[in-house]
Amino acid sequence: MTGERKERRSGIQIMSRLIGLVRPLLHIMAGAVFLGVLGYLCAIFLTILAGQGILKGLGEDTFLDHFTTGDLFLIMGLLAVLRGLLHYGEQYCNHFIAFKLLAIIRHKVFAALRKLCPAKLEGRDKGNLISIITTDIELLEVFYAHTISPIAIAFLISLIMVLFIGSYHVLVGLFALAGYLVVGAVIPVWNGKRGGGRGMEFRTGFGSLNSFVLDSLRGLDETIQYGQGEKRMEEMEKRSLSLGNLQKNLSRLEGSQRSFTTLVILAFSFGMLFFCLYLGKQEKLDFSGILTCTIAMMGSFGPVTALSGLSNNLNQTLASGERVLSILEEEPLVEEIPDQAEAPDLVFTGAQADHVTFAYEKEMILKDYSLEMPKGKIIGIHGASGSGKSTLLKLLMRFWDVDQGAVKISGKDVRQTATVKLRDTESYVTQETHLFHDSIANNIAIGKPGASREEIIEAAKRASLHEFVMTLPNGYDTEVGELGDTLSGGEKQRIGVARAFLHDAPFLLLDEPTSNLDSLNEGIILKSLRESCRRKTVVLVSHRRSTMNLADKIYAMDNGRIS
Repeated sequence: MTGERKERRSGIQIMSRLIGLVRPLLHIMAGAVFLGVLGYLCAIFLTILAGQGILKGLGEDTFLDHFTTGDLFLIMGLLAVLRGLLHYGEQYCNHFIAFKLLAIIRHKVFAALRKLCPAKLEGRDKGNLISIITTDIELLEVFYAHTISPIAIAFLISLIMVLFIGSYHVLVGLFALAGYLVVGAVIPVWNGKRGGGRGMEFRTGFGSLNSFVLDSLRGLDETIQYGQGEKRMEEMEKRSLSLGNLQKNLSRLEGSQRSFTTLVILAFSFGMLFFCLYLGKQEKLDFSGILTCTIAMMGSFGPVTALSGLSNNLNQTLASGERVLSILEEEPLVEEIPDQAEAPDLVFTGAQADHVTFAYEKEMILKDYSLEMPKGKIIGIHGASGSGKSTLLKLLMRFWDVDQGAVKISGKDVRQTATVKLRDTESYVTQETHLFHDSIANNIAIGKPGASREEIIEAAKRASLHEFVMTLPNGYDTEVGELGDTLSGGEKQRIGVARAFLHDAPFLLLDEPTSNLDSLNEGIILKSLRESCRRKTVVLVSHRRSTMNLADKIYAMDNGRIS
């Protein structure tokens, strides 16, 4: 599972790491908290002032004795208007922070994925990756817009109200403090422990379902051909029902938490009334204090109630945060070497594998392997599938690092060569050419960003692609569809070869470049390779004997050994 850790972090650890990302926007967060505190105080004191108006009408002493009834109504009207404006300002600040940070986090995740690929991402669950990049990051909006500032606001409002209520009697203030702590801290922690594991289970199941749907769509032709539609549908329904049951459990938890929170709030509200009446009988609190403290308590649960409700969505949000943070913190297998501005360009003089040993985890691929690739020569490598041919090319590209020995370009270990300069020196044509959902011209131009149309056409001609492209209605502007599904395997492969020709690097790595081509197109491409490679060094991997005829020297590879 992408981004999972062996040991899951606690909710506090996840929140502290996510809060750390707010640092650049701390001033806006402070503004949101300030506006939120003022807004809640307006709402709370609106009801308190109403109570003072009642006391004034009854002839009781109030802290607004020097105000007239008209003044009182005017102040209440202003507080009502201010409450709306301040709430809007708070929400605006929170959502500005949330969406700004989501953009920053997406940028960080893409940067992390770029560092992890291909070594850490090959064979990974793509549907789960998509789930992390989309829904998991999107769920963090709840945390940034509706969690951080509400916690700070609830703390400050509770502190202010405890001091205000406590000014009438210290025991009443302590009772209010107990109410705020139970509703704003005890209940959310208790509810979080009840549903924490289910939140992660739901996010993981959601990612798994995404992967299954994506896999089913990509394999639609095979599913129809072999009559597996019913079986795939049953599996999809099974996974959907399982996810639905998890969501029901989470909803049930949410409902029970809301009911319990409401019950506790009512208990503390009436408890405050009875406690104040008791103190009144003891002549420790007058009628004004009884009414004011009760109204203040009943009207000030809003901020802590918001905290209590956070734990419902927070379980899934923290699970999403865990998955996102795990991607950001995962260490790549291959660390890129930064380019130094003063460092000279890499001049290609040949390549070699020097006693290389390499294994994918416990599977040994190459053992004490050595090979010279002199400049200006075409080196053919022939062998059965799984013998390590493609792995050698990936080591030359430094997609992986060797376990022992060294891979050298121009006499320098690739682990000590600036990655960008290394890749500029090499062109790599893989067995399966990936096409982006774009035009044919733009897919070829990946080999050389900013290439002119003339350069693209010339590369296509050398790859035996131009005549086919010209038969299309939109020529080079024809869209290839998602994953190039409008093109055949041979057409995709020729686009890959055209990219390599356009890149025009001195060291050309070809992994089965003609495996999907007929003999005519293979002959044309091999002729182009022969003509183009008079000034290049080529490593040509193929199982076809006809392709090996191009090579100056042919090596047979068997279980990581060369002969």
